[in-house]
Amino acid sequence: QVQLVESGGGLVQPGGSLRLSCAASGGAFSNYNLAWFRQTPGKDRESVAAITWSGGRTWYADSVKGRFTISRDNTKNTMYLLMNILKPEDTGVYYCAKDRIANRNLNVIVTNIAGFDNWGQGTQVTVSS
Repeated sequence: QVQLVESGGGLVQPGGSLRLSCAASGGAFSNYNLAWFRQTPGKDRESVAAITWSGGRTWYADSVKGRFTISRDNTKNTMYLLMNILKPEDTGVYYCAKDRIANRNLNVIVTNIAGFDNWGQGTQVTVSS
């Protein structure tokens, strides 16, 4: 089973930027859709951004559209989340996740938690002055 490891989190001031990485090892990666989720205390884990296995199509939650960019490099088995103009409400633990289904139809992007079967351990992002 593929192992996912997130990195790049930290403390940043409002308006700042961070780039998260999700490195995969030990299994198939390039033919699975991927996603970033975040969770704050007392709230359900929510999807933030997703990308098809080809990298050609992306999805963003309304709260991050125009500020976050998801990408992947299948030659490096790594996915990224570039976060710009960060706000205090972006604070949380960010998780990367792998779709349950390989080679999913490129017109379909799953964003609910039940659609993913591999998760990283999470990386903390704190936006505060």
